[in-house]
Amino acid sequence: MLLVLACLRLLLQVLLDRHYGFHRDELAVLADARHLAWGYVAYPPLTPFIGRIELALFGTSLAGFRFFSALAQCVAMLLAGLIARDMGGHRGAQLVAALATACMPFSLLVGSEFMYVTFDFLWWVLLAWLVVRLRNSDNPRWWLAIGLAVGLGMLTRYTMLFCVAGLAAGVLATTLRRQLVSPWLWGGVALSLLLFLPNLLWQIQHDFVYLDFIRHIHARDVRIGRADGFLSQQLYVNASLFTLPLWLGGLWFVMWAKTAVRYRMLAWLFLVPLALFALGQGRAYYMAPAYPMLLAAGAVAGEHWLARLRPGTARGLRIATGILLAMAAVSSAAVALPLAPVNSIGWRISRAVQDDFAEQIGWRQLVAQVASIYHALPADERAQTGVLASNYGEAGAIDLYGPALGLPAAISGVNSWWYRGYGNPPPTTLIVLGADPKAIRKAPADCTPVGRVSNRQGVENEETRDHPEIFVCRHLRIPWSSLWPKLRSYG
Repeated sequence: MLLVLACLRLLLQVLLDRHYGFHRDELAVLADARHLAWGYVAYPPLTPFIGRIELALFGTSLAGFRFFSALAQCVAMLLAGLIARDMGGHRGAQLVAALATACMPFSLLVGSEFMYVTFDFLWWVLLAWLVVRLRNSDNPRWWLAIGLAVGLGMLTRYTMLFCVAGLAAGVLATTLRRQLVSPWLWGGVALSLLLFLPNLLWQIQHDFVYLDFIRHIHARDVRIGRADGFLSQQLYVNASLFTLPLWLGGLWFVMWAKTAVRYRMLAWLFLVPLALFALGQGRAYYMAPAYPMLLAAGAVAGEHWLARLRPGTARGLRIATGILLAMAAVSSAAVALPLAPVNSIGWRISRAVQDDFAEQIGWRQLVAQVASIYHALPADERAQTGVLASNYGEAGAIDLYGPALGLPAAISGVNSWWYRGYGNPPPTTLIVLGADPKAIRKAPADCTPVGRVSNRQGVENEETRDHPEIFVCRHLRIPWSSLWPKLRSYG
C-alpha cells in the first residue's frame, strides 16, 4: 500500500509539474548543471549533478526536469511509512505516517520544483529511518549507511551539519554511546567525510566562498524579516496545521513514552537542530525535513492509544483522523501545488501564502524582450554586445532561452556566474537587466533605458516590481579587469 500511494503521488506530481514555468532557483540550477564542478557558491554539487542527468534524459522539459524532485518526495513519503513500521506500527499507522508526510505543504511544494531543498529533505528522512533500523537491530553496521546518508546530505546542503549535531547529541545522551568504540561507527564517519572531501577541497580552493555567501544571505533575511517567527511558524509552515496533534504526539512519544525508550534518538534529531536554527535566526522551513519522523512516531503512538479504547470510540477517532488528513491534503494542495490558473481565485489564495509560483512567470517573455533589443542594434555593435544580468533568475533565463533567439551567454557577477567571467574579448556594449535606476546613474558608462520587463499574465513578481528597467550601456570608462570585482554579488 505504501508503494501504491507513493506511485499515485508521483503520477499526480508529474502531471501537475508541467504548469507555469521554471522558477528562478531552477534556472540557476539549470545553468550550473551545464557547468559541472565539485562546488558552487550557493550550494554543494549534488543537485546540479542530478540536474545534468535530467537534462540528458528529458532535455528542458518542465515536467521532466522536475521528475527527480517528485520522486525524492515520494521516496520520503515511503520512508515515513517505513519508520512507522519499524517503530512497531501496523498498516494503519504506516498509511497515516505516509499520508501525513505527503500532506506537508513543504513537501508538496518542493516536489513540484527542482531545488536542493528537495533532496535535502530526502536525506534527513532517510537518516531518521536508518537510525530507527540501527536501534532495532543494535547492529553497528548500520553506521555505514548512516555515513552514506550524511555524506549525500553534505553534498546537497550544508544544513545537514545541524542534523549531524542532533545525531552526535543523541549518541552521547542514549545507550548508543556504547557504540563509540565500534569501528563501524567510525567507518561511517570516514565514509561521510570521504564523500564530502571533493567539495571541501573545492571550498578550500575558493577561499570558503560559501561562508561569504551565507553571511550575506543571512543578513539579508534577518534584515527583511524572513527569519521572524521561527518557532511559531513551526506549527503550520512545514507540516499542515491539521496534522499538528500528530507530530506533537510523536515528539511526546519519543521523548517520554516508556515504550519508545529506544527511539529517544529521534527527539535529539529534532530538538538539537530546532535549537540551533532558532539561536542562529534560521528560516522556519529549514526544519521541514525533521517532521516526517515525528509524524511517523505520532501515528504509532496514536495506534497504541486507540488499541486501549473501546471499539466504538476508537472507530470514531479513526474517522476523525481520516477527516483531518483529508483537510490537510486539500489545504496543502490549494497552496502548494500548481493547480490553479494564473490570476484565478485559487492562484490568489496560494499567492497569499507563498510566492514561488509568481516567480515562475514571465521568463520567456523577458528573454524575448532582450532579444528584440539586441537585434535592433547595428550589426557591428551587436557583435560586441553582452547581456549583463543582475540576478541569477535573469542570468539563468538568458542562458536557457537565449541561444534559440541568437543571444550570447549571460554575463553576471552573481554567485557562480562571477567565476565564468565576462568573455574574451569583453563586450563594449551591454544590455543590463535588473539594475537599480539610481545605482546605474553612477555607473562608469553611458546608460539609456530601452524597455521595461512585463509578462502577458500581468503577474507582479520580483522582475516586474523591484527592478523592471532594461538599459543599454555604452562607452565603459574603466577596464573590465577593474570593473569585474565590483560586480560580484550573492543572491
